Amino acid sequence: MDIRIFAPQWGSNELPASVFVPKVKAAGFDGIEMSVPMDAAVRAEWAARMADAGLQLIAAQWETVFHPQFDEHKAALERLLRNACEAKPVLVNSHTGKDWYSREQNLELLALADGIAKEYGVTIVHEIHRSRFSGHPMLLLPYLRDLPQLALTADLSHWCCACESLLEDQPDTLDATLPHVRHIHARVGHSQGPQVADFRAPEHADALAAHLSWWDRVVELRRAAACPLMTFTPEFGPAPYTQTLPYTGQPVSNAWELNVAMKDLLRSRYGN
Repeated sequence: MDIRIFAPQWGSNELPASVFVPKVKAAGFDGIEMSVPMDAAVRAEWAARMADAGLQLIAAQWETVFHPQFDEHKAALERLLRNACEAKPVLVNSHTGKDWYSREQNLELLALADGIAKEYGVTIVHEIHRSRFSGHPMLLLPYLRDLPQLALTADLSHWCCACESLLEDQPDTLDATLPHVRHIHARVGHSQGPQVADFRAPEHADALAAHLSWWDRVVELRRAAACPLMTFTPEFGPAPYTQTLPYTGQPVSNAWELNVAMKDLLRSRYGN
């Protein structure tokens, strides 16, 4: 199984394609996970520079966060997913729905995404994320029972925060969820937040071990299913995800450095 590791644009959004694409290539990533620009000229520049560098694209759809009311959210989701799929990415990672929408509303959004995925022949995966339909295990599990083909991005750091644990008390939840994972956001969370200051620090060894055990299981499941590809995006984010010192606002760690270090760890653990 091919393992490909993508760099997040998140945290480097201010960098133009002419700067960020060479930076990603030099760091040894296989591609970029980013929101696809709506402007055709900007989109074309990114696509050309990534193609020249031999980098692939995972399209990120998160902007529905700006459209909290359901009708606006649904319209924005369709527009953004179509724009993402037209870029012919490896897959689309979507922030879908809200934890306060009704079950029927979230199912409507998932059905919309499924239809677009089939129309374009592009896999759309839905990210486990706070405040989305998947923001807590007990919110997500009923959808998994009703939609056995539902594909997920595992960012289990969010559940660590939501459940105030490393999920050690929820083995059945993990057993039900991990077979649905098609993409992993490789960020390490802890019981009080979605991102440790530095996953390499000894005080975060337990949190790192827990996340690695989940990712190991996903890789094993995908290999057992003869899946040809598994994708990861190290996703340590900028402030306020990266903690800051009081008064100065100085970050206590460098998110890009952490993402490169996580990429190296994943390469050594899983190959490719």
